Amino acid sequence: MTEQASFTLRNRNPDVLTCIANLSNDEVFTPPDLANKMLDMLAHQWAKDNKGENIWENKDIKFLDPCTKSGVFLREITSRLTHGLEKKIPDLDKRVDHILSNQIFGIGITKLTSLLARRSVYCSKSADGEHSIAKSLKSKDGNIWYENLRHTWIGERCKYCGASKSVFDREAGLESHAYALIHSDNAKERLSKIFGGKMQFDVIIGNPPYQLNTEGHGTQARPIYHKFIEQAKTLEPKYLCMVIPARWFSGGMGLDEFRSNMLGDSRLRVIEDFPDSNDVFPGTQIKGGVCFFLWNRDNSGKVKVTTHDKGIAGKSVVRPLLERGADVFIRYNEALPILKKVIAKETKQDPLSDNLSIELPEKMRFMNYVSSIGAFGLDSTFRGKPNQSTGDIKVYRNGGVGYLAKSELTKEKHMVDKWKVFIPRAGSGSDSFPHSILGKPFVGEPGSISSWTYMYIGPFSSKKETENVISYISTKLFRLLVLLHKPSQDATKNVYTFVPIQDFSEKWSDEKLYKKYGITQSEIEFINSMIRPMGDSDD
Repeated sequence: MTEQASFTLRNRNPDVLTCIANLSNDEVFTPPDLANKMLDMLAHQWAKDNKGENIWENKDIKFLDPCTKSGVFLREITSRLTHGLEKKIPDLDKRVDHILSNQIFGIGITKLTSLLARRSVYCSKSADGEHSIAKSLKSKDGNIWYENLRHTWIGERCKYCGASKSVFDREAGLESHAYALIHSDNAKERLSKIFGGKMQFDVIIGNPPYQLNTEGHGTQARPIYHKFIEQAKTLEPKYLCMVIPARWFSGGMGLDEFRSNMLGDSRLRVIEDFPDSNDVFPGTQIKGGVCFFLWNRDNSGKVKVTTHDKGIAGKSVVRPLLERGADVFIRYNEALPILKKVIAKETKQDPLSDNLSIELPEKMRFMNYVSSIGAFGLDSTFRGKPNQSTGDIKVYRNGGVGYLAKSELTKEKHMVDKWKVFIPRAGSGSDSFPHSILGKPFVGEPGSISSWTYMYIGPFSSKKETENVISYISTKLFRLLVLLHKPSQDATKNVYTFVPIQDFSEKWSDEKLYKKYGITQSEIEFINSMIRPMGDSDD
């Protein structure tokens, strides 16, 4: 068996690690149930790769959590090894001491979390304390290290993590959040210094910090979790397993290179996907959901993808990590054959062919009609004049309309007198399904523009053609195709990548599209489970 029971004492006493609140959105504690699911996945793959061997019966494997918070991964690994090594090391005290001295290693992300992790693993905040169960460790840190490092500033940003100097250049004694694993040019050398000798870890597992503020209050946060993955790979473990935000599948600030590298890495063998983060971290909303993955150094191939909804795992599918012609990960297994049918019909390919490319030719892309955000140069605070004077332009803005003298418009002047569609820049922010994906579109008549709140789609030749475009946008199939390239609430131009152009001399409905593309009843049921009718509330 690969799954091991927890210490029997926990069958009677509540597990304190299920009760800890998150320190911040950056540092999300891992529930024990999640840690054990990840360890079960690891154990299953180890057995598969090692002729059925139970990983928890191996006394030579080294585990590292390079971003430990509560110590839950290290504690649960210790628990499993304690059971698994009973025959090889019968004496309990010697067995536990061997595990904690030779197999379990961690790096705290703050002083507080390092103390908490040691308390969880050693039963003492000091590894060499009177009550510590690790009798061979002779330092207070033991094998769970922490030091408040400093950032390396180049101009106004940290060389390693991109942290803002104005926010994180703090006085001594305050947490710098300069995490050890990612603040070094050579991770192997850094860990050798930390743990006192050359270290080769078989398994690296953890839940890294997710983001850092770029400037301060009210500004966009900079992802940081990908840097832990990149550095962990340089340590060349046999297995790498982490839980991270899933936004990297198709978006995320500064994640383009990371996404390209991940999707091109055939050693990424398992993805467990949770579109609603509450299914993993109850009470914590992480836009775009979360995932955990298994990277297997010595075993490359296709990836096994499983999507979870409200605690229920969907059907697992083994498939290519990156579909031909795509630059993002196609998230939903059930959606992939639908997408292939649409693209194949438009490009005259076989939807069942292994050589199918899901890239639409330039002339077939609906996204060519879609403007950039803020195309007219008016920000979201624009109010405009309350009353229209002769020659003024009507401006659709947040909360209503205002008016602007035509002479004051500096961008996209050619679109003023055209028919177009306006659609909210921010789509549905919900991560639970079904939801609407996009905000409700409306006709933009000649003589109208919009503020940052809306994007325009067009131009079109008449009101009727514009209304037909809206009928297309309102279909569930259209919005499913958008969802497959939409990593967050923002509905930028790129989210329309998989949407083909139709003949807009006619009105469109889901029934007409389903017939055109050969969508089956089971596929329709899946679409209905994901997408609400346009205009229905997501509440």
